[in-house]
Order: sequence, then C-alpha cells, then structure tokens
Amino acid sequence: MTHQIRPLDDQDEPALLRDQFRQLLRYRALLAGGVVAGLLGGGFLALSGDDTYTATGEVQVRSATADPFATGASADKGINIGSERQTAVSDTVGDLAAGTLLKKGDDVTARKLLAGLQVTNPPNTLTLRFSYTGASPEQARARAEALANAYLAHRKARTQESIDNMANGYRAQLDPLEEKRDLLEERTGVDAADDVSSARANIIVSISELSRKISELKALDTTPGYLNKKPVAPTEPAGAGLPLLLGLGAVVGLALGLLLSWVRLVFDPAVRSPRELVRSLGAPLLGTLPRERAAAGALLAIGRSGSRLAEEYRAVAFRLAYDPSFAERRRLLVTAPRGDNAAASAAAVNLAAAFAEMGRDVLLVEADLRTPSLARDLGPAAHEVRPPSWAAEEGDRTWPAGGRCNVDVPGSGAFALVAGTTADNVPRALTSASVARIVAEADRPGAVVIVLAPPVLSYADAVALVDRVEGVMIVCDPREVHRSDLERIREIISASGGQVLGALLHTGRGRLGRGERRSGSGRRRGGGGPGAPAVDADAPELTRNPDETMGLRTFTLPGARR
Repeated sequence: MTHQIRPLDDQDEPALLRDQFRQLLRYRALLAGGVVAGLLGGGFLALSGDDTYTATGEVQVRSATADPFATGASADKGINIGSERQTAVSDTVGDLAAGTLLKKGDDVTARKLLAGLQVTNPPNTLTLRFSYTGASPEQARARAEALANAYLAHRKARTQESIDNMANGYRAQLDPLEEKRDLLEERTGVDAADDVSSARANIIVSISELSRKISELKALDTTPGYLNKKPVAPTEPAGAGLPLLLGLGAVVGLALGLLLSWVRLVFDPAVRSPRELVRSLGAPLLGTLPRERAAAGALLAIGRSGSRLAEEYRAVAFRLAYDPSFAERRRLLVTAPRGDNAAASAAAVNLAAAFAEMGRDVLLVEADLRTPSLARDLGPAAHEVRPPSWAAEEGDRTWPAGGRCNVDVPGSGAFALVAGTTADNVPRALTSASVARIVAEADRPGAVVIVLAPPVLSYADAVALVDRVEGVMIVCDPREVHRSDLERIREIISASGGQVLGALLHTGRGRLGRGERRSGSGRRRGGGGPGAPAVDADAPELTRNPDETMGLRTFTLPGARR
C-alpha cells in the first residue's frame, strides 16, 4: 500500500518552534553576554554581601487552665495563633527583649531588634518559630532566645493581669455582701424573725460563690507556653552560597540572553531562515554553497577533484536542467540583490561549466558593463575566438558582437564567454539587437545561455534583460539580504514578464572581507588597478535607487525576442 506523502505545513508548530529556536541561536553573542552578565551578578552578590547567621527557636503556646489533665481539656482553648504571631513581633515584646539584652551588654534598639526577627507558624500547630538573622552566630542565638523569652514573659504577664482584674471585680462584689452579712448577724439576737435568717443565708451563699470563683482564679495554671527548642549558634552562614548564586545567575543570564535575542530577532529585517526566504521570494531554494578555502582565489570550482562546492554547483545545474520552466527556454539570468556581485559571477561561471560537463552547448554572457571582470578573473583559461558569422557580416565590433572567448574547464569541456566591456551608453547596449541575437542562440537544440547581470536592486540592467531571459536565479547571502528586498525583487521581475526560478545561498566572508570587496569595487570604478577597465566617472553608485533607471524598459528594439 502506498501512503501519500504529506508536504510540510508552514504552520506546523513543532517545525516553527525548532525554526525559531535555531534563529535565536544565531545571536550567540547576546546569549553569551547574558550568561556572563548573570555570572558576574551572582558572583558580585556572593562576594560583596556580609555573611549573616540565623538562629531558630520554637515556642509552644498554651492557654491558662485549672486542670490540664482533666478529661476534655483543650490546649488551644481561647488561642488565636494569628493574633499570637502578631503579638510576638510587637513593640512591647521588642522592648522587653531589648531590656534583657542591655543587661547582658548588647545595646540594641527595639526597632532594630525586630528588623531581624521572623516569626512563622507551622501549619496545624500551636507552635511559633522565632528566627533571628544576625551578624554573628552568638548574636543570632542570644537575640532569638531573648525574643522568645520576652514573648513568653509578656504573655504570662498579660494572663496574670487578666486574672487580677477578674479577682478584683469579684472582691468588689464581695465587700458589700460581707458588710450586709455582718449587719444581719447583729440583728439576729434582737429580731429572730424568719426573714432575717433567710436573708442572712442567701448572703452567705453569694459570699461563698464569689469566694469560690476567686479561689479558682488564683488556682489557674498561668504558664504561657514552653520553649521546646532553644536557639543554638549556627555553624554556617545563612542564605545562598557562591555555587548556588553562580548557578542562579547563569540561569537568569541565559533567560536575559534569550529575551534579548528574541527582541533582536523580532526587529531584524534580514532573512531569518530558508523557509522565510522561500516565502518572501516566492521561489524554491536551489542550493546552499559550502565554504571552501581552496575556492578563495579561484573562480572555477568545477574541475577540482573532491570539491564540495563543485558538487553543489552540479546539483543546482541538474535541478535547473529538469525544471520545466527552464527546460522550455534554456535561458538563465544570474544576479544578486544588491552590493557585491562576486558570488553571482562565480555562480554563473560554475553553472556554465556544469552545463558544459553535461554535454550542453553553453554560452555565458557577461552583461555587467559597469564593472566587467570575468575575463580578467578567468585568466589563462579564456582563449579568444572569432566572432559569430552574423557579426562579421554586419561588421559590428561593439559589445556583445565584438568577440568571444572559449573557457576550458579541466576534465569537463569548455563553454563560450561573451565578456563584458565598458560602454558609454549601457541602456542602449543592453537593449540592442545584438543582445537579442545572442540570447536567441538558446533556441538551438542542446544550447544553454546564461547571462550575468549586475545586482537587480542597484541597477536596472537586469530588469532590462528579463524580457529576453525569462528565468532568473538570485544569488544572495541570507545574513545580508532583507525580506523587503526579496519581496521587491519578486514584484519587479514578475512585472517585467520574468520568473524567479529559485535562490542560491552563499556564506559571506565576514565584515573585513566585505569591506575589502567594497574598497576593491571602488578601485575598479575608479580604474586605478593595472589592467582594470576604465569606467565612466558618472556611473551610478551601487546604492542608487533602481527606479531612476527604469526607463531602460522602453528601449525594446524591433526584432528583439520577447
């Protein structure tokens, strides 16, 4: 049974997450900076702070009771543990503890003493845990014990005060009754009536009841609680140590680095992934060129044994050969978005060599008439041959009919090259009838025409050739090209009647290399190097808006192939 292969969905969440994570890892400097900042912060906190010590004591709170061993007696009768916790951190307890410590030589104010105290209550218990943080182990122990004892003393004094108040109230009721009893006893001998005896008996009963209550209050056990765990001097400083702070700093720093990388990713106008490049350009990714040291000074990679770069060019050539859009016309325009055109030149030359290796009759046209360099870069591999017959008949010696070169590819064959030359009127040269005749050579069986054009967003030269060379391949560095550039290229080529066949990615040579290339391009434009072609000083710069030269599209000559 054959199962249908489901294409990857652009909104596939695992794929999108993996893609976004890979994009975040592009900003390794921000990630490393965040981790280093976190480690430095953790180390600073660990080394700059003074060591503190924490001593802990536990107090079990109980209420006053007449018989703690009686059946049904409850230890939590009348105790609100939340209120007791607030009492433990009150100023009254602090004053008592400060007075006790002053007698021992520790002069500390109640406010400062309470600042280092923390009282907690373990769940479902009548226990208060006194934790005090001090500058030394002995100080933490002494102050924690003083605060716990001060709380017990304050609670006992409060309970005793309540008992005394109640006893005094009973005595205030008892004194009038005793006086009245004495008066009735004096009248007992004079008047022995029953009402006097009855009143006297009632008073004696009331006096007995009040005396019993006073006796019960005096018999109450007023123990406020027990110090179950006495504070002891700690042996190690409290808080996180250096390893823990460094670990926390590294985690926080990594989180900060990821946040900064995400912010940088959101505001980064460059293409962030091949998926995004394909979406912005509206064309497939033909290949990604690997970086080779051996290719640094040589333009041709085809013909070198064991070259990964040559194999990638061959793969791109085979993919184009079996592309229906390219196979129908066999014309390919190779260009870059903007800036340096060296990668596009190398791609055009190696694709021409790859097609020649496949047995095709290949013609490479250098349509860069502003900074032509292919003939110089190929060096001895290019041999000049006679111009085509139609050029000889018409006596046309200007570009592109002026001359051709055969470029030998070691072990792969050869291809023809129409090298670029400087022109006084670049628009008229690119839209001439000779260009149309050369491009029409692709109509011969087995022939392939590859045209190398300047960057499409720097000059309108590539746009002027799109109506003759419909298939366009963009050679770009994904770290330098912007999404808006790719979208603009797609719109310009589509509006010009062409089609973007795909993109070929390459890795740049770093900022220094780009600076050298820019300076080298400036030298070529100035014509200062030996053997460099002279260039018109009024030629537009690479940063010029291509809309300024869009008038090239109106110079279509009669007989030009569309």
